[in-house]
Amino acid sequence: MKKEDKQRVIAQIAASLQEYENFYLADIATLNAAKTSKLRRECSKEDIKLMVVKNTLLQKAFESLEGNYEELYPILKGNTAIMFSNAANAPAKLIDKYKADKVPAFKGAYVQESFFVGAGALKDLINIKSKTELIGDVIALLQSPAKNVISALQSGGTLLHGVLKTLSEKEEA
Repeated sequence: MKKEDKQRVIAQIAASLQEYENFYLADIATLNAAKTSKLRRECSKEDIKLMVVKNTLLQKAFESLEGNYEELYPILKGNTAIMFSNAANAPAKLIDKYKADKVPAFKGAYVQESFFVGAGALKDLINIKSKTELIGDVIALLQSPAKNVISALQSGGTLLHGVLKTLSEKEEA
């Protein structure tokens, strides 16, 4: 590969790393063409960008960025595929779906500004919630007390109205 081609690939990887909030590193070396195509289709359905890269070019892309990605350098061995996603747990669920085949094999991830390395971290990543899911949970929690107060006022208002009506009818009688 020519030096200009390498520089172009490094720039492309770096641009993808900056474009997506999260990325996973996996090994898909043992997949045949049909299974690789199937994996790519499933990635596309889940809005995951799959890219197979050379480890040295990926490391140079990491070095060209502002952040420190040194924690991932030791796992840059063998075949490496990057799964880019803005959803924190989508690639983890996809990798877990294939755990019986052991491919793609999880190597590591950079999710929500944290590093996760090793197969044991995959379980944690499956259960992690994205920012939008967390915001939705917080909004639901904030709305719950307000809904309770409104419903209490509404039910209390009808009860109070009923008591007043009964008292006014008794005074007339």
